[in-house]
Amino acid sequence: MSANDNDPDFAQDLLRGADEISEFLFGDRKLRRKTYYLCATSRLPHFKLGSMICARKSTLIQWVAEQEARHAAND
Repeated sequence: MSANDNDPDFAQDLLRGADEISEFLFGDRKLRRKTYYLCATSRLPHFKLGSMICARKSTLIQWVAEQEARHAAND
């Protein structure tokens, strides 16, 4: 099923804008500048809808898990 099939699960998984992404990742919308920085340096998985940055919660959770695993492997 593609995103344009009006899938309600997709809508629940989608974070729209740096404020929502920051709230999800850091628990604080005020850290949106950090989110913009991570997006600009290609460290944070994201995409754009027009000029708005967006991300999927599920993708971010997977990315965080990969970061944790990478860090654990280096210790």
